[in-house]
Amino acid sequence: MAKRKRATEYAIVDIETTGGNARGSRMTEIAIIIHDGTNELERWESLINPEKDIPYYIFALTGINNEMVKDAPVFGDLAPAVYALLKDRVFVAHNVNFDYSFIKHQLEEEGYEWAAPKLCTVRMARKIRPGLPSYSLGRLCDSLDVPITDRHRAGGDATATAILFHKLLDWDTDKIIEGMIKKSAPDQRLPPNLAPEYVQQLPQCPGVYYFHNDAGKAIYVGKAVNLKKRVIQHFTGHNINPQRQHFLREIHSISFEPCATELMALLLECIEIKRLWPAYNRALKRFEPKYGIFRYTAMNGYEYLAIGKLAKGQPSIAVFNREYDGVKMLRTLAETYQLDFRFCKFGKASYIKHMIDMPEEEELPDMQEHNEKVDLAIAGWHEQQPSFAILDKGRAAGEQSCIWVERGHFYAMGYIDEQVQFTTFEDLRAMLKRYYGNHYMMQLIHLHAAKHPAKVKSLIPQHKAAETYVLPERAGLLF
Repeated sequence: MAKRKRATEYAIVDIETTGGNARGSRMTEIAIIIHDGTNELERWESLINPEKDIPYYIFALTGINNEMVKDAPVFGDLAPAVYALLKDRVFVAHNVNFDYSFIKHQLEEEGYEWAAPKLCTVRMARKIRPGLPSYSLGRLCDSLDVPITDRHRAGGDATATAILFHKLLDWDTDKIIEGMIKKSAPDQRLPPNLAPEYVQQLPQCPGVYYFHNDAGKAIYVGKAVNLKKRVIQHFTGHNINPQRQHFLREIHSISFEPCATELMALLLECIEIKRLWPAYNRALKRFEPKYGIFRYTAMNGYEYLAIGKLAKGQPSIAVFNREYDGVKMLRTLAETYQLDFRFCKFGKASYIKHMIDMPEEEELPDMQEHNEKVDLAIAGWHEQQPSFAILDKGRAAGEQSCIWVERGHFYAMGYIDEQVQFTTFEDLRAMLKRYYGNHYMMQLIHLHAAKHPAKVKSLIPQHKAAETYVLPERAGLLF
């Protein structure tokens, strides 16, 4: 006779811990209520010795102190019972990823491989009873007339969660919960405070996405080749890193800006991180150059060129990731324009003495003549910097994208209707959005230009002083 399949059962769980993340904290109490969707079948709870001190602020919140848990079993002694209660059941908790991450991590430490379909009563309540002022357990219970006692203790919170769960099951006439417990359901991987509609609206194209907190402030900005796919990747996998756990809990909404190409998405990401300075962006904040070439006038009236470390907002002639590159450029300028090396400050790097032959002590050059040479050297450097446009596909048919570089600096980018006719390329530039770039963004642009030379159109200044440009071959470019 075939074994009868057990009806769906739920393990409704609450835990108390020494801190906010599974990697650096431990459980101090656990309560598990087994429910069949109609009735409570079993209840089990225990204090746990976390084998570390309980911080005072946790004691103030939960009332659990070191004295209470010193004779309690360690989790290793409880692991067989916990595993048996959770196995083959749907895992239910309020803000489910928090409880799930602790239990999964500590079970894995004891050698148990366990995974379960999850239900979050925060997300359930948002779907079945939308529009409530708050979905924290205490406020939610107040709004829905759910009795709650022993707040911030595992047994009390688990009991309130079980009553809330039962009410939500009864109110769920549209079978929302049934869809949520399917392992393939997209809700399973979303942060508790993020409505699925924000992910569903994302297009599958390049662009920049923004994660916002409950106040609407951007806390993370990212770029993507495929916006929907990249955003979903943030929510997959089991990662107990505390920063990631805090990050996911803070995400309340998503906005996005489609881009025509990956390069435009990369540039816009850099621009937006610099503008918004989101709390959870780390990598691109470190890509600023460290060194620059500076010009200054000494008290004796002579102009000097010097290599030095960049300070925020400090103007410079050119910037570099490495001091070595700055030394090479300054040496080239000095040799090209016959500058006296005594007016070039090359820094303190140990290799400089092998690169620079300093002149013997001799009479200083004429000050006016020397200063004019410095002016020529700086002007020559700027004139050597390329001006070009990168033209590529648009976001839709009938549109082209354009990235405009002027004298070595990222100047503007945007989109042009292919039907629009231009009499001058200043008209084209005027249709683009003005931006201010940085050294890292120009590295991205140069790498792309080297890889796709057919998309690059050089802009030749008509004369040195004016910002008026022509193309060497205009025909067939845009129109």
